[in-house]
Amino acid sequence: MQRLIALLRGRLAEERGASAVMVALLLVPMLGFTAIAVDIGRVYAERARLQVAADAAALAVAQDCARGTCGNMLATASALVAANDPAVSTAPPVLSGSPTSVTVTGDKPTEHWFAPVIGIDSTQVSATATVAWGAPGAGTAVLPITFSWCEFSQQTHGGLPSSTTVRTIYFTKTSNTVGCTGPSNLVVPGGFAYIDTDRGRCQATSAISNRMTSKTGNSVPSDCAPADFSAWVGKTVLLPLFDDSGLTGNNAWYRVFGYAAFRITGYALGGQYKTSPAPCGGNDRCLAGYFTRFVDLSERFTYTNDGPQLGASILRLIR
Repeated sequence: MQRLIALLRGRLAEERGASAVMVALLLVPMLGFTAIAVDIGRVYAERARLQVAADAAALAVAQDCARGTCGNMLATASALVAANDPAVSTAPPVLSGSPTSVTVTGDKPTEHWFAPVIGIDSTQVSATATVAWGAPGAGTAVLPITFSWCEFSQQTHGGLPSSTTVRTIYFTKTSNTVGCTGPSNLVVPGGFAYIDTDRGRCQATSAISNRMTSKTGNSVPSDCAPADFSAWVGKTVLLPLFDDSGLTGNNAWYRVFGYAAFRITGYALGGQYKTSPAPCGGNDRCLAGYFTRFVDLSERFTYTNDGPQLGASILRLIR
């Protein structure tokens, strides 16, 4: 028995030496797999973080450009990227046309923990974001109201909106804007500025050059509640403007010319549909506020490159 134990001890001593050699041989590939699992995972995490920073920077630059002045694009982009990660270097933003867009690229060297064992000390992580913008081409207005291009042109003196002076826009029938309505103060007989709503919703979907159907009568559409209007006081909405119309009553139509941004400060639409104080009284129907510049980031509208620029722009992250 003692002889057997001694023999086993000798064999185990030999095995320990072999195990040490095997561990030494496998250490490098083991570290390589660790590098793949840990360091590459870290690279993907850094790239995702950098992409968020690039997206935010591109959106910020695009908003400035859409409002009419790009300003110092690199300073704007760098500030947004640095807010997410100060170690990132930002390349000068690149503007392009068709569609009008801006591209922001950020780079950051990412040090590795295990990959140096296989000769890779760091990886240059990069992320690019492109935001395009244009005038609204089609979409859903949050209120089923339309104004004529004539009213807009006279309110803004034919130029892009810039003033914050509150003005009262009277609906047809009570509008006294010279040249914008017919002798009866109606654009179309039976039409009072309301358009047919989307089924069951206080909203109206339309597109440039297409026709919207007039909602007859001088009352707010039945799909709208008082809260649907009061919720937008002090906010900017996009409203369709028309440049042509035809027929009468339920068959009357308005052709969409474009979409303008209007900041609502008050309204008087009859009954409960009014602010206090009301901007007009009696049987008049009106909306108070001002046309303004506005950048819409919502999904309610698509943009177009050849639509009229009436102060509103739609932004989209396209890459």
